[in-house]
Amino acid sequence: MSRMIFRAFVLLAAIAAWSRAYAAAGPAPQTSNENAVTVKVTPKNLAGSTWEFDVTFDTHTQPLNDDLLKSAVLVSANGAQASPVSWQADPPGGHHRKGVLRFNALTPPPSVVELRINRPGESKPRSFKWELK
Repeated sequence: MSRMIFRAFVLLAAIAAWSRAYAAAGPAPQTSNENAVTVKVTPKNLAGSTWEFDVTFDTHTQPLNDDLLKSAVLVSANGAQASPVSWQADPPGGHHRKGVLRFNALTPPPSVVELRINRPGESKPRSFKWELK
């Protein structure tokens, strides 16, 4: 009997550790491939007063001159929008570019958040959406 209780305890501890590790991993990266340009967005920090996203652009057909301070917006589930507060990135131009896009945290914290990036020459914004816990 005590052996069975011990096994159940070990199993519960393992499940608890796995769920904490899964929650700490955060929302998964998302990628959009359109017009020969790949945009990958990884939520880096969605806790605290500033939210951060790693953004990577890759192409072999055009220079990458995106200014995400002007072309990105964060949208909550109720439609509220926030503009970025900073975009620290590689300089414009070239075929590979990455940086960190920061926003003031949305309050109250939404259940769903969407990052929209309007790219030059594209008719609709790139959309990256995550469910928050």
